[in-house]
Amino acid sequence: MTATDPSLRSDALSGRPHLAYAVGRFHTVLRAEMSRRLAPEGLTVPEFTALSVLSARGGLSNAELARRSFVTPQAMNQVLASLEDKELVSRPAPGEAVRGHHRARGAKLTARGRRAVARAQALVDEIEDRAFAPLSAAERRELTGVLGAAAQRLAAGAGPSERAEL
Repeated sequence: MTATDPSLRSDALSGRPHLAYAVGRFHTVLRAEMSRRLAPEGLTVPEFTALSVLSARGGLSNAELARRSFVTPQAMNQVLASLEDKELVSRPAPGEAVRGHHRARGAKLTARGRRAVARAQALVDEIEDRAFAPLSAAERRELTGVLGAAAQRLAAGAGPSERAEL
């Protein structure tokens, strides 16, 4: 079978949706559930995503953090300003050099930020566990790999402005 083999596509007569539709619907439902569960923690989904990325790798520039958080650099500026106001992240003062670049201001989690991301990650883990209960740990890893590879293939063909949104 090839990627264009019709047997790999959904069958309109069977009532099964296209894979892209199913993934898109899952994203919409997942994001709504994350928003609902994170709100009592005082976090938005983009804020949680930024905290999660910084938890794995602090000190990223705004542009690096934006790419890894699936938002534009302009949107990340707003996210970081909110996280700074909440004292969840800290950044060097404007003008301080970070890793040799005079404009980069690497954000880092504060102690309060580390506690917040741990609580929020537990909530997101609960959502994942509920959504993927039928899958084994190995199947979850495989699905994660397949979706990650698919995203990379599509992002490789996207222009620079489109990549910031992935």
